[in-house]
Amino acid sequence: MSNYLAQGEEFEKKAEKKLTGWSFGFNNKHEDAAELFEKAANFYKLAKSWDQAGAAYLKLANCYLKVDSKHEAANAYAEAGHAYKKTSSKEAVSCLEQAVNSFLEMGKLNMGARYCKEIAEIYETDENLEQAIAWYEKAADLFKSEEVTTSANQNRQKVAQYSAQLEQYPKAIEIYEDIARQSLNNSLLKYGVKGHLLNAGLCHLCKGDVVSITNALEKYQDLDPTFAGTREYKMLSDLASSIDDQDVGKFTDVVKEFDSMTPLDAWKTTLLLRVKEKLKAQDNDDDDLT
Repeated sequence: MSNYLAQGEEFEKKAEKKLTGWSFGFNNKHEDAAELFEKAANFYKLAKSWDQAGAAYLKLANCYLKVDSKHEAANAYAEAGHAYKKTSSKEAVSCLEQAVNSFLEMGKLNMGARYCKEIAEIYETDENLEQAIAWYEKAADLFKSEEVTTSANQNRQKVAQYSAQLEQYPKAIEIYEDIARQSLNNSLLKYGVKGHLLNAGLCHLCKGDVVSITNALEKYQDLDPTFAGTREYKMLSDLASSIDDQDVGKFTDVVKEFDSMTPLDAWKTTLLLRVKEKLKAQDNDDDDLT
């Protein structure tokens, strides 16, 4: 490892010397330095010296900008971001944002979307959900403008997931219902419709409005007549009924029955626990009044 680090530092010194030296053509020294910075970055990566690798890639990007190689510069910013991801989320995001801006300036929206998604994932890992939502939205919009619908909807589902976690239920509902509507017309995606409608329904339940979930279930039946025959519909309907009856025991039984057939993931469990806590609080309030 120490040998790799030494080789990286040697190539970086040579690159810096190229930049400060005299050359016959303005472009030549930057092109030569770029080659050396790239070698330095590769050796730093082998040495697992990620900060030095990131810094070398930023110098590489600057060299490419000097010779108007915008695509190569954008790729260098992305590589810098990937190196910094090992040590600093802040630095990684800064570099990836520069990559996004560079690709968007060149009209390469698909590449821009890809790195927006990567920034969102960094914020997701850091549990900064507001920023994760913002960048997943940006990625979705860019993928949509390039008509990459599947990727757009994957990012929109992330927006819906985290919006619901932040109790922004109307936003999540709108996304899940729209994706369900789109999926109905696609032979490969139509089997996922019941899952999207279930997610939307759970968000309706979290709003604590039985009329809202009842109206939603009627709308979902109109949207997809097969939905009424699914376990997902039955659970939502039975949960709405248990809320209307203020029956915590029935609510728990309905959830357990569904979970025994189709295990609930952490997100659904979290939402259902929120509904249950509200129901229990309501039940206790009623007890206090009697």
